[in-house]
Amino acid sequence: MKEFFKREDCRLCGSRNMAVVLDMEAVPLGDDFVTREQLDRPQGEYPLEINFCNDCGLLQSTSVINPDIIYSNYLYETSSSLGLVRHFEDYAAYLMDKVRPPKGALTVDIGSNVGALLKGMQAHGMTVLGIDPARALARKATEAGLETWAAFFNREVAGRIRSEKGSAAIITANNVMANIDDLTDIMDGILELLSDDGVFVFETGYMVDTVQNGVIDNFTHEHLCYFSILPLLSFFDGHGLELIDVKRVPTKGGSIRGMVQKKGGPRPVSSNVSGLATLERELGFEGMAPFTVFARYAESVKTELVDMLTRLKAQGKSIAGYGASIGSTSLIYYFGLEPFLDRLYDDNPVKIGTYSPVQHIPVHDSAEIYEHRPDYVLNLAWRYAGPIYRRHARYVAEGGHFISCLPTVEVSA
Repeated sequence: MKEFFKREDCRLCGSRNMAVVLDMEAVPLGDDFVTREQLDRPQGEYPLEINFCNDCGLLQSTSVINPDIIYSNYLYETSSSLGLVRHFEDYAAYLMDKVRPPKGALTVDIGSNVGALLKGMQAHGMTVLGIDPARALARKATEAGLETWAAFFNREVAGRIRSEKGSAAIITANNVMANIDDLTDIMDGILELLSDDGVFVFETGYMVDTVQNGVIDNFTHEHLCYFSILPLLSFFDGHGLELIDVKRVPTKGGSIRGMVQKKGGPRPVSSNVSGLATLERELGFEGMAPFTVFARYAESVKTELVDMLTRLKAQGKSIAGYGASIGSTSLIYYFGLEPFLDRLYDDNPVKIGTYSPVQHIPVHDSAEIYEHRPDYVLNLAWRYAGPIYRRHARYVAEGGHFISCLPTVEVSA
């Protein structure tokens, strides 16, 4: 596959009846932070356009970057996101209670990262296997006793797993489906690997929450799809599968956890499925209206934030950013923040001492806020505002100010 291509058709239904929702122009890979020694390494910027399929209702990016470029040296670890480790512990308990698999049965986690969910399932007596294309993460998980193959999951890999380890009682994919261009190959692999009474459980960002909560930073090159129930129902049905349950969960700015079985499997379909489908129809998500409102909202936030930062800079104020992540890169580019930010702060040791993609804004330990004493810190990690503000209450007490960029532009007292 070449480095980049623009997709002209819907990746769920194949329609070319697409409408532009948001054009973010040229954006680099969000997690491509570099060390000082790598500052001369070329880094690409790629167009990022978000489209709506008028036929099936899928919100999606038409920009597809070779996944080997994105994931082979991926830095993000589940443990770096506040609350996600506990989330996956609870998730494992949920799966055991909901599915009640035979003890020792095989659980396969697609996009397993360092194995947070696998660890929980292993603690419940399950045989576990992770599949993740990031070689360093796969190695780290395996060294921790959680066997992980460094590979992209597809039908071929599913066949290898089945021949070596048997069929899977549970297959999971968490914050993964949205990152895959060829979903048909993934579904074929799941159908191949899943036992007749097994379940495929996925978590993914919920498009309705992304739009209604103003989660602009979810729009990145890593995310190719922004799912809702209505297009998924048709897609699963066309691949010999059926969605039998769904629940909303708060992670990632609003997500859904869906449960799928082979078509005609032993489990009944929950009323939760039809309930969310009805909600989407009532909110108008079969058409463009909610996205038109969202696009206007995104532009208004951008204008308000840039106007504020321009005034502060004109007054000679120093401004830093908080957050060195895929989402922060998206916000820096979409809002055009690079001229305003002297540096970034973060709490993830992997990011501290690195430089942001392309623009090379230096990343510092958040403890250095008290050494640098910027007048304002723009919180790009806005979903974690509560813990961040509590951790740095002293900064505000000593006269510093946090600026929130989402869901509204606000300055702390």
